[in-house]
Amino acid sequence: MNSNPLLSLAHLSIDGWEKPIGVDSATMQFRWQLVCQRRGVIQKSCQISLFPLESDGSHGPELWNSGVLATSMPFSNYDGPELQSHQAYGWKLLVWEDNASEPAEAEAAFVTGLSPHSWNAEWIWKDDSLQSNQFAYFRKEYVLKQPAASAYLSISAHHYFQLFINGTRVGGYVSPAPSDPLGGKLYVTYDITSFLAPDGNNCLAVMALYLGDKGQNTVDGSPGLVVQGDLTLLDGTKQRWTSGTDWQHLSSGAHRSGTAFQQNRRISPIEEVDARALSSSWTKFGFKEQNSFPVTRSAAADAGWRLTPQRIPEGVIDDTIMPKLVHSVRTDEGLCQIFDTGRIISGWVRLSLPGVRDVKVRMRYAEQLDENGKVERKVCNETSENYYDEYTMRGDACEEWEPAFTYKAFRFVELTGYPDPLQNGELTVVAARTGLPELGFFSSSDPFLNALHEASLTTQKNNILGQVVDCPHREQAQYLADTDLQAELLLYHFGFAVDMLEKTLTDFTNSQKPDGAFPFVAPTNDDHPDFAIRIPEWDLHFISLLWKMYQTSGDNSLITRHYSAAKRSAELWLSLAQSDGLLPKSKWWHISDWPYPTVDESGSVLTVQNTKFYQDLRLLEQMSTLAGSPEDSIQWKAAADKLAVNISASLFDLESNGFMDSLDSPARHQGVNALAYLAGLTPDTADHSALLKQISEQPWEARTVLSLPLLRLLFEEGLPDKAYSLMHRTEYPGWGYMIAQGSPTLWEGWDDKESHSHAWNGYPARMLSEYIVGIQSAAPGFATIRFKPYCPEGLHYSEASVPTPFGLTRAKWEQQQEGLTINMDVPAGAEAELWLTPLTQGRPLDGLRIYEGEGEAEVLLWSEDSLQNPDYIGLLGGQRLSEAVIIRFGSGQYRFTTESA
Repeated sequence: MNSNPLLSLAHLSIDGWEKPIGVDSATMQFRWQLVCQRRGVIQKSCQISLFPLESDGSHGPELWNSGVLATSMPFSNYDGPELQSHQAYGWKLLVWEDNASEPAEAEAAFVTGLSPHSWNAEWIWKDDSLQSNQFAYFRKEYVLKQPAASAYLSISAHHYFQLFINGTRVGGYVSPAPSDPLGGKLYVTYDITSFLAPDGNNCLAVMALYLGDKGQNTVDGSPGLVVQGDLTLLDGTKQRWTSGTDWQHLSSGAHRSGTAFQQNRRISPIEEVDARALSSSWTKFGFKEQNSFPVTRSAAADAGWRLTPQRIPEGVIDDTIMPKLVHSVRTDEGLCQIFDTGRIISGWVRLSLPGVRDVKVRMRYAEQLDENGKVERKVCNETSENYYDEYTMRGDACEEWEPAFTYKAFRFVELTGYPDPLQNGELTVVAARTGLPELGFFSSSDPFLNALHEASLTTQKNNILGQVVDCPHREQAQYLADTDLQAELLLYHFGFAVDMLEKTLTDFTNSQKPDGAFPFVAPTNDDHPDFAIRIPEWDLHFISLLWKMYQTSGDNSLITRHYSAAKRSAELWLSLAQSDGLLPKSKWWHISDWPYPTVDESGSVLTVQNTKFYQDLRLLEQMSTLAGSPEDSIQWKAAADKLAVNISASLFDLESNGFMDSLDSPARHQGVNALAYLAGLTPDTADHSALLKQISEQPWEARTVLSLPLLRLLFEEGLPDKAYSLMHRTEYPGWGYMIAQGSPTLWEGWDDKESHSHAWNGYPARMLSEYIVGIQSAAPGFATIRFKPYCPEGLHYSEASVPTPFGLTRAKWEQQQEGLTINMDVPAGAEAELWLTPLTQGRPLDGLRIYEGEGEAEVLLWSEDSLQNPDYIGLLGGQRLSEAVIIRFGSGQYRFTTESA
C-alpha cells in the first residue's frame, strides 16, 4: 500500500529496462520516476530493498537494503552481495519527498543473467576449421517430464546467431551487438517459458555466423556458440540445458559458407541460401537428418573471454515498407524488377512468393540508380559487385525468406531470377534499428523545420543497429567523433540513449592501446594495415562524449567507470606536448573538420587539435573530483592554464583579430575561430565583438564537425538569428539544401555525393528543441530545466518534449499579438526556470508583465521589474538581469503569458 497517496512512483526499471531479463547485478542501477499532480515536488531521500521471488510470485527473505539515501536524483546503484544467476528478484522502492513524512512506495521485478563464474556451458562449433563467413546450424533436443514454472536461457555467438525454440524464432535482430570478446563478449538472455512444448518434447536450434578475415569492425577471435538455460519445473526441481559436445550440427545447412564480403571493409557477407538443402522442420523436435554430426569444442573456450550481458536492446523492426515498382524489363537473362523504397533504410528485403523449384532469386541493393536506370554496383560510393543476397527456391506453394544475420542500407532493390512480375506484398522492405524507445518530439508551424527534424531522426534510426555507426552501408563503423556528434540528437530524443552511447565508450576503452591512444574504430581488427589508422582529433571526443552523457544523466558512475581511460588518453597527449604545452602536428591523419574540409593544416601546430585538447583538460579538471580523484584536478588545471596561454599567444593573430588555422597559416577559418571562441580562448587584448561579428557574417565554410560549435556559439552569444538562418537556408551549403533536393535523409556533408545517410549531421534536431523551443539542462541530469525559447519572425509556434531522468519535460510557445503563450511541463523531482530576453519575444524587457494560469485563475507574477505574488503555488523566485527576466518554479504544469507595455 502506498503510504503517500499524493505521490506515486512509475517506470521502475533496472538500467532502463522495466521487468528486465538478464541483469548484471555487479553493475545494475535502479531507476524510477515520480508522478504527482501537485507542484513543487522534490525527492528528499529513497530506500531500496531486494528479495528473491518464489515461483508463485511471493517474496523471499530480504537480501539487501540500501538504507535511507539522501538524494534528489531518481536512480541509485546496487552495492549489495552478488545475486544468483537466472534468478527472479523483486525490489521495493520507498521515496520521501520534501514536504511529506510518509513515503511513496512501489515494487518491481527482474531476472539476473549469468555471472562469469556461473557459465557451465561450453563454446562449441561445427569443427576446428577456420573459414571466413562460415555459417553453422546447431540443434539439441530435450525432454521435460513436467512443465516448467520458469525457464531462462542465455546465449551468445561469435559473431551472430538466430535462436529457434520448437520452430519459433526467439529474440531480436543482429544479435549479439558487436564487441571485443577479450574486453567482454556480449550475450543476451530470454525468458523461454512460453516457448516450451506442452508435451515436454523440445528442440533448441541455432543458426550462427562467424565473419573472420580481419574486417574493419570486428575482432576475429574464434568461431563459437555458447548456450545455457536454467529451468525450474513445477515441482521445484531444477534442470540445466548447456551447449556441449552432445549437441549436433548439420553439415548441409542452407547457407553457403565462404561467400564474398559485400563491402570493402569486410563487414558482412553475401547471404546465399539454398532452401532445397534443408527442410524447414530442422528447428523442430523429431527432425531426422543423415548429415548430422557431433559438434567440437571451440577454441573460444580457451580464449579467456568474459561473457557480459548486453545492456542495449536488440534490433527491432521499425517499419515495413511496400516499395514501388519503378522499372521492369525482360532481357536475355530474364526478368529484372527494380523497386524504390522511397528513402534510404537500414534493414533487408523480405520475400513471400509462390515457390518455383530451382529458381535463384537475387536481390541487389543500392542508394541510387545508374545512368541506365539500374541499381548501381556500389555500396554507397564504393564499387562493389557483391552488394546482394541470393535465395534458391525449394518450390513450396509459398516461400518466405529474409536474410538472417546482416543488414544493408539502400533505397533501391533490383530483383532478378524470378520469372513472374511480383504482386503487391510479395516483396517488402524491413527497416530495423536498435529498439530505443522514441520519447522526444518536435513540431512547429514551419513545414521546413518539421521536415529537417524528420530527416535528422530518420537518418539517426538508420545508424543505431547494434551500435552507433557513422553510416549504415559503406562502413557500419563506430567512431568516437561520429558518436559524439550523434549524441546530440540521441540524448534529446531516445530512451536508453546513455546506455547506447556508453557502449561506444566501453568498446573504445576495451580497444585502448597501451600508450593510451584509441584505434580508428572499435571494435576493430586494427592489426590489419588497412585499418591501423589513428586520428588524434577523434581521440579527443572520448572525453567530450563522456561529459555530455554525464550532463544529460546526472549519473556520476559514468565518470567513475570511464575516468581511467579518459585519463590515460589525456596523459598520452600531455607526454607528446611541446615545452609550451602545445601539441605538435603528428605523422597521423589529422582531421580539423570533415568532410571535404577547407581548414589549412600546413602549420606545425593545429588550432583545432589544441583547442579540443584544452576543452578536454578543463572537463577532466571537473571529472577528477566526480571520479573520486580530486588530487588529479591540480594536474589538469595546470596543463589547461598553460595550454590556454600559449594557444592565445601562438595561434591568435592580433593584427587580423583571429585564430590561425594552424601555426603561421594565413587562413582564418570560420569554424576554427568559432571553436576557439566558444572554448574561451580569445585573448583579452582581442576585439571580441569584432571577431564574433566576423564569424557570424563571413560565408559559411564550416563543415559537419565545425558547424556544431559554430551554431552553438551563435545561439549562446546572442546571435540566434544568425544560427537560425544557417539552419533554415535552402541554398547550398547546409541542411536545407538537402531538404530542398527532396532528400528524406541527411548526407555525410553538404555535397550530393558519397553517403546520403550520415547521422552525425543530425544535431539540428536537438537544436530545434534546445534553442528554438528552448528546453535546456541547467544542472546535471536536468535537475534544473531551463526554458529559454527563441521566437523568430514568421514562426508562429513550436513545441517539443525531451526525455530526462525525471521523465518527459515538454514546452510549447505561441506568438500572440500582445506577447507569448508558453506551456510547460516540469516532471516531478525537477525544478525549472523561464528565461525571457528581448530576443525571445522580439520586444524590450521594460514594462514586461508575466502571468500564469488561464481565465479567472490567471495570476500576475511579474511586473515593474519585480516579482509579484511570491507565495504563488509552485513559484520559487524571480530576478531581472540586464538582458533577461528569470522566473524560477517547481515541478508541475504551467501556462505563462507575457505582455509588453
